[in-house]
Amino acid sequence: MAKITIRDVAREAGVSISTVSNALNDVDVLNPATKQHVLEVAERLNYVPNLNGKMLKSGKTMMLGFFTTSVSGPYFYKLIETMSRQCERHGYGLNVFVTKDKQVIMSNILGRRVDGVIIYEELKIDEHDIEIMQKDKIKAVFLDRAFSNDTMGSVTFDSYAAGYEAAKYLIGLGHKRIAYISGVDTMFDSVRRRDGYLAALKEYGLPFDGDYVIQGYFEEDSTFNAIKAFIRMHASKLPTAFLAGNDLSAMGCIQALKAHGYEVPGDVSVVGFDDIDIAQYFSPPLTTVRNPIARQAILTVDHLVRMIQGKEEGQSQTLTGELIVRASSHVPVD
Repeated sequence: MAKITIRDVAREAGVSISTVSNALNDVDVLNPATKQHVLEVAERLNYVPNLNGKMLKSGKTMMLGFFTTSVSGPYFYKLIETMSRQCERHGYGLNVFVTKDKQVIMSNILGRRVDGVIIYEELKIDEHDIEIMQKDKIKAVFLDRAFSNDTMGSVTFDSYAAGYEAAKYLIGLGHKRIAYISGVDTMFDSVRRRDGYLAALKEYGLPFDGDYVIQGYFEEDSTFNAIKAFIRMHASKLPTAFLAGNDLSAMGCIQALKAHGYEVPGDVSVVGFDDIDIAQYFSPPLTTVRNPIARQAILTVDHLVRMIQGKEEGQSQTLTGELIVRASSHVPVD
């Protein structure tokens, strides 16, 4: 079946092509009855407007692009869901690009497939790429680094301070052997949280043991297996507390400890990050650092839209966490 064109709609409605165009684009020159008639005909014929043509005329796609290497897990669900809703409020759609290929990312950004971009984690966008984007006046907000110039800004979470405060909390309870379950070593938040943990150990004179940094990849299953392997290899020096890089890792850690007969928090304390929805319902309810994910999403979209509209220049915004103490942490038994 041939694709219905604007010419077909005009013929069926008995009006000119320009009248159909005005009706579809909500141009305020038609009487309401004519406009309604044209829209009804277009709907009946299943006419789909040529968005490329509209884009070429207006220079706008009314789409924002979110570039990331992953969308798995509750953190991304909340981030993307909230960004999408906030885009809608501003009259924009959200395109999500999941790729590790920098060529694909840069061609989509520089090819003006979207009006503005949100960039997150691991994408290896370097200074040279940023220079090219700036020269092209690309509007962008980074979630994986603090950055600002006239066309680009950032909305980041202070993971360093959060890692420091969480480790300090455990030290304050009396824990001296604290392990850290790291995420992915190339990820901004993972590295900063680990650095904060290390800074707290140093400040309070606690020795650092390389075996106490365990790779969990921000995943429940990976952490479960990593903690089981750690217990098998280092049962004699089990830490009294684990600080996990995110809540999924904390949950995997707790499951592994339980599988080996340890009680949480009776034998070992566990603290997570993010305060995902399930954290308060887990057994035991999880002590964690609340990450204002929804707020980050809203601020990001708002800032990007205002830059696109020329209402503000790029700025760097930092959000802080809040320690939420629940039942998975306790004073050490020894």
